[in-house]
Parts: sequence; C-alpha cells; structure tokens
Amino acid sequence: MLIRVAILLLTILLTAVDVGLAQSEPAPQTPHVADKAQPPAAQTATGNFETARKLMQEGKYDEALTQLQALAAQNPKLTGLSHEMGAAYYKKGDYLKATGYLKQALEENPKDNEAVQLLGLSYYLSGRPNEAIPLLEKVQTWYPFANVDAAYILGVSYIQVKNYPQARTAFARMFDVPADSAASYLFTARMLLRQEFDPIAEEYAQKAVAIDPKLPLAHFLLGELYLYKSRIPEAITEFEKEKTINPAHAPTYYKLADAYSRIQKFDDAERLLQRSIWLDATSTGPYILMGKVLEKKGEFDLAVRALQRAVTMDPNNSITHHLLGQAYRDLGRNADAERELKSAEQLQERDSSKQ
Repeated sequence: MLIRVAILLLTILLTAVDVGLAQSEPAPQTPHVADKAQPPAAQTATGNFETARKLMQEGKYDEALTQLQALAAQNPKLTGLSHEMGAAYYKKGDYLKATGYLKQALEENPKDNEAVQLLGLSYYLSGRPNEAIPLLEKVQTWYPFANVDAAYILGVSYIQVKNYPQARTAFARMFDVPADSAASYLFTARMLLRQEFDPIAEEYAQKAVAIDPKLPLAHFLLGELYLYKSRIPEAITEFEKEKTINPAHAPTYYKLADAYSRIQKFDDAERLLQRSIWLDATSTGPYILMGKVLEKKGEFDLAVRALQRAVTMDPNNSITHHLLGQAYRDLGRNADAERELKSAEQLQERDSSKQ
C-alpha cells in the first residue's frame, strides 16, 4: 500500500517537473531559436527541431525521435541535436539513452541549464542517485525557491544514499522551514516512511515530538507507523495524543478506530468512526471500516447500509463489494450476496490485469 501511494505521488510530481521545464526554467543555452542570420541548412535544422518538439508535446515520442534521427543521419555534429535527442528520450521514459545524449549536450555546451536538470532527473529515475545529487544540487543553487519538485527529488536521492541530514535540509527548503525545526523533522519522517525507511522515520518523528510535543500530525505519523507494524498499544497512545492536540482531524478518529477494532474493542471503534464521518463524510475508509465493525457486532442491516454508502462513493473498490457480499449473506440475501461477490471478483481480475 505504501509503495503504491509512493509511486502515485512520485508520478504526479514528475509530471509537474516536465511542466515546470516549459514554464519556469530559463531558456537553455543551446541555440534552439531560429535566427534570420543563420545559413539555410541551420534554419532547416531549427525548423525540424520545432517539429520534433511539437510531436513530443502531442505525446508522439517515437515520431519525434524518428525526425531527430533523420537529422542525425544528415549531420551527426548538428549543434543542439544531442540536447534534443536527450530531451526526447527523457520524455519517452528511456532514461538510460537520455543520459548518454544529455552528457554529450553538456560537453558541447556546459551552460545548458536544462540539460543539467534533465540529466540529474534521468540519473535519479534510472536508479543512480549518487550521480543525480551533484546535478540536482546545482539546480537548487540556481532556483532556490522556485523548483519545489527538484528539491523533493534531491531529498529522496539523499534518502536513497542514506544521507538523512542532507535529506532533511532539502525537505526544509522545499517547505520553507528551518532545517533544525520540528516541522523539518516531521516532513522528513513522512518522506522516509513513504520510502519504507521505517526505523529512521520513527527516529525523526520522535525527534519532531521532542522538539515540539504539540506539533500537529507528529503523533499521528507515529501512530500510523506503529499501526502499520501492528504495535497496537503504542499506536493507540499516539493517536490519543493527536486527538487531544488536533481534535478536528477526522483521519485521527478513523485510524484510532482501526487500532481499537484490531483488539476487538468494536464499541469504541464504532463510536470513533461515527465521529470521523461527522467531521468528514467524503472519505470511503471510515464507511468501509464501519461496515466491518458492525458485521463483527452482528448488526448486519447497519453494516449493509454503511457498505452501500461506500460502494456509492467508490463503485470500483473490490474490497467494499466483497464485504457487502458477506453482509448480504449474513442476512440470507443470497442473490444480492452473489451479485456483490461476483463484482468483487471481476474488479480484482481487472486490477490484476493492469499490474
């Protein structure tokens, strides 16, 4: 679950990087813009670069590369060609090939700032954080406040090479907080947990609490970590502390209810889930857990109502359909049970085929 969330979040951030290259970065130093003084051959090459870029904007990466490869066949030493080839392979997702062309682009023009950033990202995305870090650090010196995405990727690269203090500095810069603050430790703990560096995440979350015991969401993060590790008493303690500090935070009630349900304190869990739903009726998680808790208590009609609400909110969740099928079966509504269980099976098969 954590891995899938991390992948999703990282995909969104990297998409933002591509957009940022077009919107916020200074123009690269390679000569991409046609000049009236250029000889006819250079003007033709520049025009073909523009054609390739347009194809890339349309997502036609292979066609763009074919266009650029044709130019390379005509003139392998064409100025700016390595940059364009590297950018095309980066956008296609072929980061190994992108690194070769981008390195060549920087040999041709060390001031090509866009190539520096793309090369750093390509190293990171091809699993070479050590090589990515120096390049991404350069990006941070150029754009200390504008490039949040580069700060995130730099921080994750530091995590991967186990340089946690530098990761904390990168995330502090990303969120514009002091590097030694409680918030900095909390942000880094969250990132560490997403990267599944659980022991260090726990250490950093505890450090955040030590600096500021009333920092919102610090106890919540510790509770999540302990719940994930099935350390239920510790999870309950942390969620209770968070509830005291942050009494309007709906997810705290939900997670605390989850902890109580695991030790079969179903009445406490139901009470907390109701509060979570009162605070936020848009999340399906509390309704699903409410259905499970009510089913355990033998209140099958109420369980069906909670799960029906969850299905209405998210009809593509196979778990909800499966639980609803079980609740219908408990009520003796076999036809409804078979329908829901079949839906759950179909959704599971569909999800498996996408992986």
